Amino acid sequence: MSARRLKLLTIGHSYVVALNRRLPNEIARLAAGCWDVTAVAPRFVRAELRDIELEADPNESSQVEAVNMYATRRLHLMAFDFRLRQILRQGWDMVHIYQEPYILAGWQAAYWTPEKVPFVFFTAQNYAKNYPPPFSWMEKYCVERCAGWIACGELVVRALLEKNYGRRRHRQIGFGVDIELFRPDELRRRHVRQRLGWDEKGCVVCFLGRLTPEKGLPLLVSVLDQLRCPWKALFVGSGPLQKSLEEWGRRYPGRVRIISATHDEVPAYLNAADILCAPSQTLPHASEQFGRMIIEGFASGLPVVGSDSGEIPYVIGDAGIVLGEKDHSAWSLTLERLINDETLRGDLATRGRVRAEDHFAWPVIARQHLEFFDELRRES
Repeated sequence: MSARRLKLLTIGHSYVVALNRRLPNEIARLAAGCWDVTAVAPRFVRAELRDIELEADPNESSQVEAVNMYATRRLHLMAFDFRLRQILRQGWDMVHIYQEPYILAGWQAAYWTPEKVPFVFFTAQNYAKNYPPPFSWMEKYCVERCAGWIACGELVVRALLEKNYGRRRHRQIGFGVDIELFRPDELRRRHVRQRLGWDEKGCVVCFLGRLTPEKGLPLLVSVLDQLRCPWKALFVGSGPLQKSLEEWGRRYPGRVRIISATHDEVPAYLNAADILCAPSQTLPHASEQFGRMIIEGFASGLPVVGSDSGEIPYVIGDAGIVLGEKDHSAWSLTLERLINDETLRGDLATRGRVRAEDHFAWPVIARQHLEFFDELRRES
């Protein structure tokens, strides 16, 4: 008699975007025949940049359950409707809550999970913060009831072990990257550069992410101002600094492009670049929690230069260059060296691509999740 197929339910507000469902889809592909995977996603989300209806994916490997969600512009207060409670009562073997434990949506999923069903939650808290009630109560409930928790980075683990999260088993598992979508591609490179009005001459320094001070844009533009070698700059993102960045760019006619792109457009723009910079800055109670742009740059075959803010040094490892987040001189010297040294750029690009394949490709990330789920089930 064949063994019963196990049932995994994963819940996340970010699953409204098809690309964000790569984790459940990769788990479903990897565990075909062993696990049936269902992802709960919002029907509609009002996000900061745009309103998003649940996106379809013709290559979906997991099942998708659409649920109404409310107050989606307010992270701590967004909530699922009662349809989620009904779904959670459908006999699951493991529940994966892809929500923080201190927000209402994360607590809802934990509270509605039946007592005998093990659940795991995800967290990216890299500071040991003490939240006010009722959020502290929600967090305590989730930690006390969970079978385990998943942290996106080394600093998250350190911070949460200080908060007695160590009473439950945990695993450090980073974010994933699609190494087939993000890859070196000369054809895409030529097409995007033509669209930008650039030829193959000149080294393109790229920034990817929110256009905000904490992402290090003031440092980067100041460094570019002082470089003595030719450069072009490509900023992919949007945010409150966009207008001031556009004003700065007018000082360099034809050399600066600022692009607001959807996530599926990002790989092509990365192909148009030669160097990726992640100059994030640490705030009093916040630092870079992971840095997805780094692993996307690695997968795209770009040399990556990042600051020493938060998790960035751990994500980069030995595959890129890490500089002090306030070290203006080091940033200037490093960018000038990279712009002038094609061999060094090539070496870093190769190392980054290998790191993406070995540590952050979706099959690697999905397998780590499955191993943790199996470990917890054996102990329950």
